[in-house]
Amino acid sequence: MSGAERIAAAFSDRHGRAALMPYLMGGFPDIKTSLGIGNAYVDGGADLIELGVPLSDPLADGPVIQSAGSAALAAGATLDLVLGVARELSSCLPIILMCYSNAILARGTDRFVDELADAGVSGLIVPDLPLEEAPATSTSCAAAGVAFVGLAAPTSTDQRLAAIGAATQGFLYTVAVAGTTGERGDDSDYGEVIGRVRSHTSAPVALGFGISTPEQASAAAGAGADGVIIGSRLVREAAEADQPSAACKALVEQFAQALR
Repeated sequence: MSGAERIAAAFSDRHGRAALMPYLMGGFPDIKTSLGIGNAYVDGGADLIELGVPLSDPLADGPVIQSAGSAALAAGATLDLVLGVARELSSCLPIILMCYSNAILARGTDRFVDELADAGVSGLIVPDLPLEEAPATSTSCAAAGVAFVGLAAPTSTDQRLAAIGAATQGFLYTVAVAGTTGERGDDSDYGEVIGRVRSHTSAPVALGFGISTPEQASAAAGAGADGVIIGSRLVREAAEADQPSAACKALVEQFAQALR
């Protein structure tokens, strides 16, 4: 089964609820613990996992995820080690790797994508790769059976949303609010951005950025999101808890319950 097919199955097997996709910073606070947190996501009721590759200057990430990435790098995290985490988790759930384009450029597109496929990665998100420069990566992903997932922002024009929506594979990562990742209040109008994006794609629409409470997750699902992505809240839990895996499992269970 290809990565796109695994992702499609994860969204189609939801039994009327939105899919839950927690974010995991690979290598934070260290490789072994991050794998434990990933397994806790599985046990807590996640449907897919977004796995981040740490970078010293992540332009799409707010302070919580930036700090976790820096700590992971300081603890020795590398792309190879993060792919090892993906390999372990991919037998349980579809893994969507989130990385920046420097990782692709450093290894070469075909080699990079082949390594993702070998690790069982189902999809790839590259926040700093513009649509105009994405065809080579997208083509390599398609050949390797890895879904190339596009990102849509609330500031995107209808013309650009149509192009992104047509090109995305697996699902369309929809940014709920302008800005970087991080926890926010409860005043976002999820319905407006979901409605705009959905009109330009046939792929499932997964909403992320700023969703940090079960109530917000439920509101996103109620507004029509096919999937809900939780990032900074879980990374903060991993940073603050004495037992990160147990604490993150309990939190994922709360989000899963909110989407039922």
